[in-house]
Amino acid sequence: MLTRRKILNARMIVAGIALGVLGGASVIAADNEAAAPAAAGLLPTNARAGECYAKVMVPAEYKTVEEKVVVAEASEKIEVIPAKYEWTEVRVPVQQESEKLIAVPAKFETVKEKVEIEPARTVWRTGPGAKARIADDQIVLSAMALGLPKAAKPGQCYNEFYQPAQYKSEAEKLLKTAAAEKIITSEPEFEWVEEKVLVKEASEKIIEVPAKYDVISEKVLESPAYTTWKPGRGLNEKVDHATGEIMCLVEVPAKYKTIEKRMLKSPVSIKKIEIPAEYQTVRVKKLAKPAAEKRVAIPAEYQTVEKRMKVSDAKISWTQAGASGEGKATGKTLCLAEIPAKYQTITKQVLKEKASIKKVEVPATIKTMRMSKLVAKASEKRIPIPAKHQIVPKRTKVSSAKLEWRPVLCETNTTKELVTQIQRALQKAGYNPGAIDGVIGSGTLRAIDAYQRKNNLAHGGLTLQTIEKLGVKVGG
Repeated sequence: MLTRRKILNARMIVAGIALGVLGGASVIAADNEAAAPAAAGLLPTNARAGECYAKVMVPAEYKTVEEKVVVAEASEKIEVIPAKYEWTEVRVPVQQESEKLIAVPAKFETVKEKVEIEPARTVWRTGPGAKARIADDQIVLSAMALGLPKAAKPGQCYNEFYQPAQYKSEAEKLLKTAAAEKIITSEPEFEWVEEKVLVKEASEKIIEVPAKYDVISEKVLESPAYTTWKPGRGLNEKVDHATGEIMCLVEVPAKYKTIEKRMLKSPVSIKKIEIPAEYQTVRVKKLAKPAAEKRVAIPAEYQTVEKRMKVSDAKISWTQAGASGEGKATGKTLCLAEIPAKYQTITKQVLKEKASIKKVEVPATIKTMRMSKLVAKASEKRIPIPAKHQIVPKRTKVSSAKLEWRPVLCETNTTKELVTQIQRALQKAGYNPGAIDGVIGSGTLRAIDAYQRKNNLAHGGLTLQTIEKLGVKVGG
């Protein structure tokens, strides 16, 4: 049962992480009673005195890999070996009739192919339209734990609703006598039928079958499989009545796309034609109907009792915009937006027509003197030409976003002078922190979050990694 206290605790978790856990992390680190939760994995291990830690969102990592793409299919080149002759001093034809082989080169055509170099992705925004800001990962994870659909489609928006627990009285049907069955059996039946008996076995005839070409579909990897963290549900073991998130590592399968290619379906071959066998008809007695059983169901008997049952627990749910939700709207909205994939167009040569030979007949020449006699006929030699490839860069995900304990700035390890240095460093980097007053306010927090996302740093708190990236020295 999701009580109002649990709902408030869940919202406090999200708010606490977003503000960097300022002013409270050192108390947990110093409390001797926190040793057991830390040993159980609920708090960071190997923590040092005087430092503060918070669970922050470490962004996904990407890398660019090179993909090998075919730009010219494999073909072959035909080399013609001319006929060989010899002279003889007899009264015969000077040159016998023969044939001349002319090589016809392969033909190619140039085509353009669109290759994906960065896959499409989706992000959650705090309202409709591209101007709405991207929702914080912790807010999205908490919303999914409270019912935000994981299979939402781009362009869809969802509103948050709260509904208290509901009850109703209804009649319940209880079993009085269990269902059973009665079995009735029947005898087998036979009948006379005519049956074919083999009198001459089947044989086969062989004929030549020319080569065939076909257009085939090929499955090509579009995006590799990867793993990602998603919120789960179950029994919570709490450390300080404000945590208890459950994260599940799930595998997202690889995606494929189908392309069509003109390929050799079958080379020159032989076809075997079957000559069917010959049969003679005879009368035999065969089973017409086997012995069977018939099962007659005896229905169960029930009795009705009145029970007061809970219809639904108190809950927070997310409903698609425009549809009525369960309970009262809280005013929060999340919209799934799609960021399209990036493509690169490459040019490649595709085999249009294979190399072949053309035979030209050469008639015989008759003389009564010396004769050029054919010793070896003209022949051909096929030389394979390998396929050509092109290397195309492609951006793939190395690791998914995850929650992780990181050292952060808090009341224990900060001073007004240090905050002032951070505000000036943010302003120098092009991020407006508001007034340079040594106080971490909403303007400073927004500037820190924007700087972390732009530089692919862990976000959700003012980490020491972010401070070092800004060029500010802590404790110096």
